[in-house]
Amino acid sequence: MAAAPAVRFPVFGLVRLLGLAAAAGILFWAVHYRGGMALSTDEESKLPLFNVHPVLMLIGLVALNGEALLAYKTVPGTKKLKKLVHLAVQFLAMFLSLIGLWAVWKFHDERKIDHLYTLHSWLGLTCFIFFSLQWAAGFWTFWYPGGSRSGRAFLLPWHVFFGIFIYVLAIATSVTGLLEKSIFMQSAKMIERFSTEAMFMNSLGMLLVLLSGLVILAIVSPGPSKIDTYRGSSE
Repeated sequence: MAAAPAVRFPVFGLVRLLGLAAAAGILFWAVHYRGGMALSTDEESKLPLFNVHPVLMLIGLVALNGEALLAYKTVPGTKKLKKLVHLAVQFLAMFLSLIGLWAVWKFHDERKIDHLYTLHSWLGLTCFIFFSLQWAAGFWTFWYPGGSRSGRAFLLPWHVFFGIFIYVLAIATSVTGLLEKSIFMQSAKMIERFSTEAMFMNSLGMLLVLLSGLVILAIVSPGPSKIDTYRGSSE
């Protein structure tokens, strides 16, 4: 089996920088181009309610989730502290994502739009369900009440695999969401194909693809790993 690549540049710093850039980018798009965000609606415009969805989903399942995946390599302190940070940050990501899902569901209800008819919506719901199940299984097995040593050893490789898989799924969902929204707005003549907003959304999608590659590289690169940390904490 080929060895994991040795990273010769500050990959963790780049991941954090690009994660912040992605979160700032989607927030800038919602505020600057789409009129801001709101959890309540008025009769004139319901778009601020919709804007809550992409902002919280991207911040939760991409930016915060990426940080949580790397907590075992980036957080100083004991193994128990690293595990706690991993669980807490992913719980915050799950909570923000739940609000994001509620916002788009309410938006569709108020605008009389069908639910779950696009590939993006199928990917998004699947991602959130998998993420929630993954968090619950990890909490139950590795935190409280805690599984047996053999049970933890069996689940750990699958927990790591599904963590990466769900992160990639979150990136795919975000990119298809940006594409879907851009096409909808172009079809409705809200923006032009080569408008500044359309190019900004394309650039944000490319940024997410680059971010995903760096996160995966940081996970598989040599160094203290999630598997090593879990093994040490179970002994």
